Amino acid sequence: MAKQQFTKDEIRKMAKEENVRFLRLMFTDLFGIIKNVEVPVSQLEKLLDNKLMFDGSSIDGFVRIEESDMYLYPDLSTWMVFPWGNEHGKIARVICEVYTPDGKPFEGDPRNNLIRVLKEMREAGYTDFNIGPEPEFFLFKLDPETGKPTTNLNDKGSYFDLAPMDLGENCRRDIVLELENMGFDVEASHHEVAPGQHEIDFKYADALSAADNIQTFKLVVKTVARKYNLHATFMPKPLDGINGSGMHLNMSLFHNKGNAFYDEKNELQLSQEAYWFLGGLLKHARSFTAVCDPIVNSYKRLVPGFEAPVYVAWSGSNRSPLIRVPSSRGLSTRLELRSVDPSANPYLAIATVLEAGLDGIRNKIEPPKSIDRNIYRMDEKERKDNHIDDLPSTLHNALKAFEADKVMEKALGSHIYQSFLEAKRLEWASYRQEVTQWERDQYLEQY
Repeated sequence: MAKQQFTKDEIRKMAKEENVRFLRLMFTDLFGIIKNVEVPVSQLEKLLDNKLMFDGSSIDGFVRIEESDMYLYPDLSTWMVFPWGNEHGKIARVICEVYTPDGKPFEGDPRNNLIRVLKEMREAGYTDFNIGPEPEFFLFKLDPETGKPTTNLNDKGSYFDLAPMDLGENCRRDIVLELENMGFDVEASHHEVAPGQHEIDFKYADALSAADNIQTFKLVVKTVARKYNLHATFMPKPLDGINGSGMHLNMSLFHNKGNAFYDEKNELQLSQEAYWFLGGLLKHARSFTAVCDPIVNSYKRLVPGFEAPVYVAWSGSNRSPLIRVPSSRGLSTRLELRSVDPSANPYLAIATVLEAGLDGIRNKIEPPKSIDRNIYRMDEKERKDNHIDDLPSTLHNALKAFEADKVMEKALGSHIYQSFLEAKRLEWASYRQEVTQWERDQYLEQY
């Protein structure tokens, strides 16, 4: 999705020509949930002058009630008129950054945080960090009486199946059309491995645009699914016994000479910087897992047997490790991180993996040797002999690794770091106290 730099006059003109009646001002909270303030188009001038305020105390991870006044500064390059109009006129959205009353970027805004880390990247001599996401999702039927989601799948299809087996095909096709109407360059759309599971891949973009695109993508998927009486969920593992949903991140670092990961003379045609970046990712993998797989349910996906990575390793050929090096070279040279799931806040996830990679370059961290065989078939001793560590098995374990890693605090800034840690500890404590149906089924009669 190409970024266009619009002027204020161009925004005014488009709003008038397209009969825009409402402005949806979007931003993202600590947990990656899209928030929006909707105002009539009469407030456009106020928006363009960075004078629109909102109450930040009501947003998770933002501020206390006595510090509540916040300003929304629009990123005019994100202006977009939604293709679904209504009888009251069209709605335009613009993604905003959150600022404090004294005109400074608010440190608790995940988008501001990614902008800060990207500035650090540029100061290190790089121009771009490109991200190609592969988000997966499930489609469930809505209850016709209550309109609430059920756990009834919309089909029994599997990988690359077609209609009539894939009953989500028309819904998925409409999602693709809506995305293309909004400027997305959709590269692939297909049924995934599990029943009711789908994947739509769109073209890579610079890190900030990619995070914006992921958020817009989620909004479009959920909106279109509703028209088909379906609920789209990006929950990593909504059902046991089948594959969960991931969001692989393909990443590449650029400098003014091109792709910094490519060197045709080196082994695997990977540059020394690519190996150091890879070394940083592997070193910090256990700690950034807390951000890239941020909910209790994420760890029900990260188990052996369902294609999700479980072990900290890399390979240029097989798909079982955490990081894969796809075969494309030249400008397309990239690393694919396979652990990330779509419940992650994309601004925070991208910031942590970028900071981890930059730490690898700064400290010249060499990765261990590649593992080019199926890790799932190795026993524990073989994995130990090959220096293969496990990813955290629970959110609790991930948080322990996260808290012990100063690079993660640098990646998120102290405000977001502390807010995230506190919120996730509460989530884990709440989960620990819950007695599940599985426990009742296993133990109620036995004991």
